[in-house]
Amino acid sequence: MRAVEIIGKKRDGGELTAKEIHFFVRGYSQGEIPDYQAAAWLMAVYLQGMSDPEVRELTLAMAESGDQLDLRPVAPLVVDKHSSGGVGDKVTLVVAPTVAACGLPVGKMTGRGLGFTGGTLDKLESIPGYRADLAPEEFLAQLARIGIVLTGQSANLAPADRKLYALRDVTATVSSLPLIVSSIMSKKIAAGTGGILLDVKVGSGAFMKTVEEAERLAQAMVDIGSQLGRRVRALISDMNQPLGWAVGNALEVREAIDALHESGPGDLREHCLVVAGEMLALGERAANPAEGVEMAAAAIASGAAWQKFHTLVETQGGNTAVIEDPARLPKARWIEPIPAPSSGYLHRVDAAGIGTAVVELGGGREQKDDAIDHAVGVMTHYKIGDQVNPASPLFTIHANDRERLQAAQERLLAAHTIGPEPVEPLPLFYRQIG
Repeated sequence: MRAVEIIGKKRDGGELTAKEIHFFVRGYSQGEIPDYQAAAWLMAVYLQGMSDPEVRELTLAMAESGDQLDLRPVAPLVVDKHSSGGVGDKVTLVVAPTVAACGLPVGKMTGRGLGFTGGTLDKLESIPGYRADLAPEEFLAQLARIGIVLTGQSANLAPADRKLYALRDVTATVSSLPLIVSSIMSKKIAAGTGGILLDVKVGSGAFMKTVEEAERLAQAMVDIGSQLGRRVRALISDMNQPLGWAVGNALEVREAIDALHESGPGDLREHCLVVAGEMLALGERAANPAEGVEMAAAAIASGAAWQKFHTLVETQGGNTAVIEDPARLPKARWIEPIPAPSSGYLHRVDAAGIGTAVVELGGGREQKDDAIDHAVGVMTHYKIGDQVNPASPLFTIHANDRERLQAAQERLLAAHTIGPEPVEPLPLFYRQIG
């Protein structure tokens, strides 16, 4: 069996066998198949797609490419949540400690930014000292001790996905449905979580542009998870504009801290409560999602959720003085408010354009080995449907480079469409699956 033959077969629209998929994934994860062949294979999959059996085998092959955790000795049911990728999506930073504070363990191996979307690990690493590289035994010990873990993939947990994930980011193959499904679910299967809440984004700032596409992705992940013995539920949520106001790593950490103190943007707080409520119902801590929302709100109001976040950061080596005083988080050299070019109502936001502007400021990766500037980003100041006042900023840019600031300003202005007529605000969620 040869890698080039597998690439050619998929390029020509053929259906790969289980043996071919496992051979290719194993060869790439072990360094026997080089990046350039893996990149060609990714593009073939992107263009030709995959059948349901192919996606299932790809998921299993990536999950089985390294260690697999068994969390049952730690707790009867450990839950996780995963976002399919969005702009300004700092939900995990709020939801995970909130759910854990309600007594339901949360064990999450999370990822870095992908394309124009931000990554939870990149945000957490805005906190000096935060360790995002826990070994499996550390993961298990911490989960047993404090009921929450937020870390990156260990070197030998779904290593094939870790390598392919980084390669997708720089080969224009991020938005392939089979690759998204297998990437997300392989990590969840390998990490051993029994309950998985999927937050599937749809809109201009998501990889799925229509509700129908998002439903196909959500259903595919729910189906694969169910086939492999996991409890899986999915929410279809809006990403036609950034979630909250902040886009950028340290800026989003600060906003998450606000949300854990019952402050910050209302859309972010509501979104987090709904997701937490679903997770608590999925884990049978609440009788239904509505009761879960009430429990989550009470955990935040009492300070229990914030204390759990504080404990998480302290346990994983982060400097807690920084989260106690968010003004100590990384700051950009230039903070420049940009006024709206006209009055009217905000009709449309190109959320992907905003995410791309943050990447170009240095807050994301254009090549897989790029370093992240945690300080840079954008603060938006309006939601779709809001009346725009040209006397106040449309957005504020946080930058460490003047040329990049200027380029970001142009892209961000182009990302906002202002019109004379009022428009309806957008919903936070469209539907639930599973």
